[in-house]
Amino acid sequence: MTEHSVVIAGGGPTGMMLAAELTLARTDVLIVERRASFKLESSRSRGLHSRTIEVLDQRGVVDRFLAEGKAMQVQAFAGIPMDISDFPTRHNYGMALLQSHFERILAGWLDELGVPILREREVTGFTQDDSGVDVALSDGTSLRAQYLVGCDGGRSAVRKAAGIDFAGWDPTTRWIIAEVEMEEVPEFGLRGGGGIGPAEDGRVGVTLIVPDLDRTDEPTLQDVRDALIRVDGKDYGVHSPHWISSFTDMTRQAVAYRSGRVLLAGDAAHVHAPIGGQGLNIGVQDAVNLGWKLAQVVNGTSPVSLLDTYQAERHPVGARVLQTTMAQRAVGANDERTVALRGILAEVLTMDQPRKHIAAMISGLDVAYDLGGGHPLLGRRMPDLDLLTADGPISVFSLLHSAKPVLLNFGQAGGFDIAPWAERVQLVDSSYAGMWELPVIGEVTAPSAVLVRPDGHVAWVGEGTDAGLRDALTTWFGP
Repeated sequence: MTEHSVVIAGGGPTGMMLAAELTLARTDVLIVERRASFKLESSRSRGLHSRTIEVLDQRGVVDRFLAEGKAMQVQAFAGIPMDISDFPTRHNYGMALLQSHFERILAGWLDELGVPILREREVTGFTQDDSGVDVALSDGTSLRAQYLVGCDGGRSAVRKAAGIDFAGWDPTTRWIIAEVEMEEVPEFGLRGGGGIGPAEDGRVGVTLIVPDLDRTDEPTLQDVRDALIRVDGKDYGVHSPHWISSFTDMTRQAVAYRSGRVLLAGDAAHVHAPIGGQGLNIGVQDAVNLGWKLAQVVNGTSPVSLLDTYQAERHPVGARVLQTTMAQRAVGANDERTVALRGILAEVLTMDQPRKHIAAMISGLDVAYDLGGGHPLLGRRMPDLDLLTADGPISVFSLLHSAKPVLLNFGQAGGFDIAPWAERVQLVDSSYAGMWELPVIGEVTAPSAVLVRPDGHVAWVGEGTDAGLRDALTTWFGP
């Protein structure tokens, strides 16, 4: 039986990002993926939000995605656009980039990292004991791992085998989504509970509400014709579908992200309507939160209790996304009363504070993990400051390319002794003369030192002393 430290079920965006994080942390990992290649049959997600772009920047690969995507203001709440160009981040925008391209670029990075992928197989079940997990595959073979992570989507076989309840709400609406060719080009724009717009290679993208909520068979070209006629009174000579699919607003979340040596991430842990485009984004961010923690546990650096912080930090983020998407669906209806409500909401979102609050939530820039009271930086993403060091200028994100934590000392050089953690944590004496500013929060007091985790979140803030530093180092990076 082949053995690995970590087996990941599912090689989509979440699974691939997790594999990259584990590999950067020198942890043996294997992805099991049902598809023969990374190629997708449909576009699925259509873009990245600001925090996901920052995460890719933290790993030094963001330029690959920026080269093929289109930077633009993509934040919206119930179809109401929100500009974040005044947000204090190097990436104060979203990126239009189809998931098919995102996965292709990510797969190229994994090839460089040497991540093995076992294709055309699926994880069908498992049994776990005190020392590991026996993972059953669809071809009748099995693997042995210290940990198994289910990144295998909303119908996750791993979640079901673990007996983890997928609590939430049944669907109320079904949409048909397709890329097709048309003899007559329709007017592009929002309508029919979705919209019609340009797609790749001259095709037209169609996303419209359909009446048959309980339908289980695959939609057809005739269904696309019927949907167009319901909305526009004509089918525009639609033909030659590139792909056709459907989705609902089913909203569910795993009650636990971990059961012993089995963990969940991405759609396996949470599903919701794709309104606001947050699904892929929070899955990638799940992976970046979990990866370094799981690596430290596997490698014996940290106790298994560190994995409890994954649930504590990411479950509330997922729950809020579920609430956000349900709220957007509720105010997205087209009856006169809801249209009136949406008009009032649009007025509110032209005001700075409401706009910043909601846009930061959609873009992921406001995520604050509860690490106790103290400085506003604590638990939030570290700004990508341009620092001055003895070796010259460097950005904070550049220091995170290796997925290794860093203690930034803005006081007297040599002011910290972290000898027990010297091999695990970078110590960088630096200076920064600019303003410290956080999304929504605004300007904050400049700290004397900051401990930044591999996921870019602040684990400790020094305010003139090293009080609490050793405890923070022990908590997050082992004794």
